Amino acid sequence: MRLAVTTFEASLVVHVTAAIVGLGSTFVESITFRVAMSLGPRYLPLKHRLGLAINLYVALPALLVLLATGIYQASEAGYDLDAFWLAGAMGIVLVLAVMVGAYFIPEDRRLEAMVAGELEASGGGEVRLSDEYRRRVLIEELLGFVAGMLVVAAVYLMVVKPGL
Repeated sequence: MRLAVTTFEASLVVHVTAAIVGLGSTFVESITFRVAMSLGPRYLPLKHRLGLAINLYVALPALLVLLATGIYQASEAGYDLDAFWLAGAMGIVLVLAVMVGAYFIPEDRRLEAMVAGELEASGGGEVRLSDEYRRRVLIEELLGFVAGMLVVAAVYLMVVKPGL
């Protein structure tokens, strides 16, 4: 029984773990608005804080780990970084990192502040969410769906390796 692990194998374990944990957790965000609303609008700030934490402390670091370990593995395996499947997967990782850092993280901060203001304005009474808030949540959900499909596309490229 072989117990020793090569650096390449260790990198592969870290790479796959980052993909499963870091990006898998983002799929949970697609249900958080509906879960919060089922409990009541006063839970919406938690929804945004949870999305912020997932993206800031799990997804973004995982994307950086994916990129670093992916480049290392491609180099070690002698793959051409210009290969469609590899360039495409790395491009998707970069696009996702930009989406997370430039949109999802700051938007969840803004939406949390926005809904907190709307909750405060309602006092203890009925909460009426603004059309602006609802519109921005819908946009965030749609972009989350796009990000999820990009993850699926990257998995396809990495598994099938079209053109190889």
